[in-house]
Amino acid sequence: MGYILTPEAAETFIAGLAGKYRIYAPKRFAGGAPFSDLDCVRYGEVVSMSEVVFDEKSDYSFKEALLPLSETLFFFTEGETREAGAPAKEALIFLRSCDLHAVKRLDEIYLRNGAEDYYYKRLREKIKFVLMGCPAPFESCFCADMGTNRCDDYELSVEPRGGGYAVECRLPELEPLLAGLGGERAEAAPSYVTETPTRVNIPAGLTAEVGRSEIWREYDGRCINCGRCNFVCPTCSCYTMQDIFYSDNGRVGERRRVQASCMVDGFTDVAGGGAYRKKNGERMRFKTLHKIYDFKERFGYQMCVGCGRCDDICPEYISFSGCINRLEEAMKEVEKDVR
Repeated sequence: MGYILTPEAAETFIAGLAGKYRIYAPKRFAGGAPFSDLDCVRYGEVVSMSEVVFDEKSDYSFKEALLPLSETLFFFTEGETREAGAPAKEALIFLRSCDLHAVKRLDEIYLRNGAEDYYYKRLREKIKFVLMGCPAPFESCFCADMGTNRCDDYELSVEPRGGGYAVECRLPELEPLLAGLGGERAEAAPSYVTETPTRVNIPAGLTAEVGRSEIWREYDGRCINCGRCNFVCPTCSCYTMQDIFYSDNGRVGERRRVQASCMVDGFTDVAGGGAYRKKNGERMRFKTLHKIYDFKERFGYQMCVGCGRCDDICPEYISFSGCINRLEEAMKEVEKDVR
């Protein structure tokens, strides 16, 4: 059971939360899109329920609130280093079921894939999640086929309903705040989709041999290695390090962790001028098989959560869901070559 809050009560609720938490949610940035005079829906700090965009899929994922594009890890001088401070307040992040499943993937990489990442963990421990209900799918989503259309691992859920907001709370400390708003007690479980317009089929028995298929050569010419697909993806976790020097002697400055992309030039460069994946088709092969083969071989479930943002943002209209659906064709091609 939860509450049905009026818009006014919902605003009071958010104001009460803002006293303890930093609140991040998809919000509209006027003129913020890559193209002129278009709006962008991306994550930012909000102080009002009216700022939260419920009826559109965010162009970028929640990842920016958990993994900043550029994060200072420590400062250094000639004789010492000093750790960069972490945010003092806890945070609440509004996200959909597919993105909440993506958090599990990031936790797997940063917390359980070898030694824990200290900087990720200290942020992660201060974050709680607010599930946004999905009463209807968006055009490019394929979360149902990836098994990420429903999630129960949340602290709060919020969904516009009947002119107000349905709120379900699993945090005992917030129950008095909700109860004092005069909302109607009602079933408030978040909605979830059961099927999507976009469908994907991951072949049974997919193997790494599919990487030898000729289908990847198509992307040598189509892909322009801009990396947008990686930066909007909620599960991409690659980064590089960048040292910023404050003086000419190079002994005073800071070290930053900066998000990186496996699709751009330079990502696989090594000493001596070598590079593991020079062609864009090779990079597309790596990304695709990592998302729906390699990760599952290691952790037991798919890395891709089917949010469809990569399809939405690609300037060359390359469809990742379409690429997945071509894998069966690629497998047959490789098997034919073997015979």
